[in-house]
Amino acid sequence: MKTIIKIAKTELRTLFYSPIVWFLMIAFLVQCALAYMGLLERYLNYQEAGGLSATFIAHLTQRIFLSQDGFFNSVMDKLYLYIPLLTMGLISRETSSGTMRLLYSSPVKVWQIVLGKYAATMVYSLMMVGIAGICMAVGVFNIQSVDVGMLLSATLGFYLLLCTYAAIGLFMSCLSTYQVVAAISTFVAIAALSYVGSLWQNIDFVRDLTYFLSLSGRAHKLLGGLISTGDVLYFVLVTAMFLAFSYLKLKGGTESKPMIVKGARYVVVFVLVLLIGYFSSRPRFIGYYDATALKSNTLTPKLQDITKAFNDGPLEITVYNNLLNRNYYMGLPQARNGFIGRWGTYLRFKSDINFQFVNYYDSTYDDSQDDLKYYKGKSLKEIAEQKAKAQKLDINIFKTPEEIRKMIDLKPELGRFVMQLRYKNKTTFLRVFRDMEFFPGESEIAAAFKRLQQSRMPRVAFLTGELERSIHNSGDRDYKKLNNEPTFRHALINQGFDVDTVNAQTADIPTDITALVVADPKAAFSETVLIKLKKYIDNGGNLLIAGEPGKQAVLNPLLQSLGVQLMDGIIAQPGKDMAPDMALSYLTSTAAAFTKQVGKAYKDSLRVSMPGATGLTWDSNNGFTVKPLLMSDATESWIKKDRLVTDSGQIVFSAANGDDRRSVPLALSLSRKVHGREQRIIVTGDADCISNSELTAVHGDKQFANFYFSTSLFSWLSYGEFPIYTILPEGKDKKINITPSGLEVQKIFLLWVLPGLLLALGAAILIKRKRR
Repeated sequence: MKTIIKIAKTELRTLFYSPIVWFLMIAFLVQCALAYMGLLERYLNYQEAGGLSATFIAHLTQRIFLSQDGFFNSVMDKLYLYIPLLTMGLISRETSSGTMRLLYSSPVKVWQIVLGKYAATMVYSLMMVGIAGICMAVGVFNIQSVDVGMLLSATLGFYLLLCTYAAIGLFMSCLSTYQVVAAISTFVAIAALSYVGSLWQNIDFVRDLTYFLSLSGRAHKLLGGLISTGDVLYFVLVTAMFLAFSYLKLKGGTESKPMIVKGARYVVVFVLVLLIGYFSSRPRFIGYYDATALKSNTLTPKLQDITKAFNDGPLEITVYNNLLNRNYYMGLPQARNGFIGRWGTYLRFKSDINFQFVNYYDSTYDDSQDDLKYYKGKSLKEIAEQKAKAQKLDINIFKTPEEIRKMIDLKPELGRFVMQLRYKNKTTFLRVFRDMEFFPGESEIAAAFKRLQQSRMPRVAFLTGELERSIHNSGDRDYKKLNNEPTFRHALINQGFDVDTVNAQTADIPTDITALVVADPKAAFSETVLIKLKKYIDNGGNLLIAGEPGKQAVLNPLLQSLGVQLMDGIIAQPGKDMAPDMALSYLTSTAAAFTKQVGKAYKDSLRVSMPGATGLTWDSNNGFTVKPLLMSDATESWIKKDRLVTDSGQIVFSAANGDDRRSVPLALSLSRKVHGREQRIIVTGDADCISNSELTAVHGDKQFANFYFSTSLFSWLSYGEFPIYTILPEGKDKKINITPSGLEVQKIFLLWVLPGLLLALGAAILIKRKRR
């Protein structure tokens, strides 16, 4: 050990007597300071501007240091420029000057030379980490409640990457007596290790090996605050491999062994590293530590419990990938490791998740992604062959339409990329969605997991037969998006519910449903239907009744049994940017308690848009506990008793015509105990507020809470069982503790004073060395 330390000290003295090392340190310091100060200034400007810009002031540790354009990524993208210049002379300098022969003839062992030289680069790498640490230390004071654990994990990843680069550079320095050649070789080796993960990805076993060797993105999880034994061991193994290569190269220079023997040694080391790396990267052998303050890299406790509940056999995930769908690339062999990587947080709690991939070509039924219309006159086979040829794919890996239809019916899934989960003998689909996130999130995966574990899922039935709103149509006034739209992330079918229809004219209302929805019937209920509905209510069934102005005569006979009535007239709320019958209702504290999302909307004073609404009255002696969920705004709206003509002139309040200016409930919740169980009923004076058009509508420049309110209704009706909300608590790092003037002073210190001090120190050491 003493010999290694002596060699390391000697190498460090040599390094710091070189102007290029000081230049690299100063350049790295300036780069770090520019990256950090630029990001800090950006978010300080957002904070000072306020308004919409202030929404970016959250999770500042992640945004400033660890985002895609954050501090660490900016610095690490250019690391390959520093290390080759640092390591290029480690061995090549000794070889070209002849001192290596002296080392060979001395009592020093070859392995001591290698470890001594490498120890020197580890110390220098630690100094570079220290330089980056200056910006992190400043960030602790600049950012309120900075996530220190996340920064420490990122620092570990940064240091491991530096040490790996240094080991590569050391080996390349052994290969040539020319330092420039060694530096270029290091560039090439780093690029090759970054690229190797994309090679031979269509061969299963080889794909895993090359993916393990890949250096690209290997520090990503560490930068995000998740320390795993798989990632740490990767850096240790690759570093050890190149140190072993360096030893073999130098040792081979002192031996007269055949080339085949020398080459076999390299192969043995390489194979040994691959085998250890392959088995250590299997999910069951990986340990994890989430260093973030909010444990943001870990499943929420609720989802952990759901995942661990698969304790009696493996969970199988079969991916069905249609070549003729635009998202076909996600299921191709070269994308599989990336796809499986998305399941890493789940594999952490259930290591025996098995993945299978089925590629096929068939018709697509997703209108937004139907490209087949551009191939007129061609058969599905001809289209598939043309696309496969263009993408250099083997058409034989894709099953034909006849073959896939014998296996499974994917027409209800629109021929899109879809996953089928199987546990024991139960299956369910997990979909991708038409939004920015695309892949299912924790809520959707949790719902799919629960579907496999529970014998009975919450079932919502929509009444039909009286021209009610449809859950199968995409019209503005229909209900497909909220209930039955497979490509909409928050549709009930993607959140754990079963959705169906029931015609009470021809069938009885099921007693095992979670809730019955009566949505804007346009024809009066027959006596038979009315009896069935009242029986369902008397038996304690949960219910959602959505009415409309002008339909009082249709619904009031049913509502009478609840002690509720739709008021005469319509809510008038004339506005500059909206129709005069657009009621903008307020959420109440009762609605805010349904879900956290609605609670936040309530706190932010978001309203619910209701195109064409009427008020509700109730009898306090009806046996129910009645609470308003939505209230009209008495300062801007009133109850207009006569007909409201939306395309006429200015709509004005007229007491003489019976108009009534007061706040009235537009949605009510009713509850009572029936047969030892709480019965829950919701009545709304508008059926459009949960329609396709209003869920994501934007009226003028205002944001509305329709979506959150709509999903919360079904959460309340299912007693909070679904949807499964997996929201992390809000981070505390949401304020920058520095003024613009203080920022300018800090800029001068980091960009001028510190580099100047480092330059002066380097100059003093070099001048002193020269005088000696």
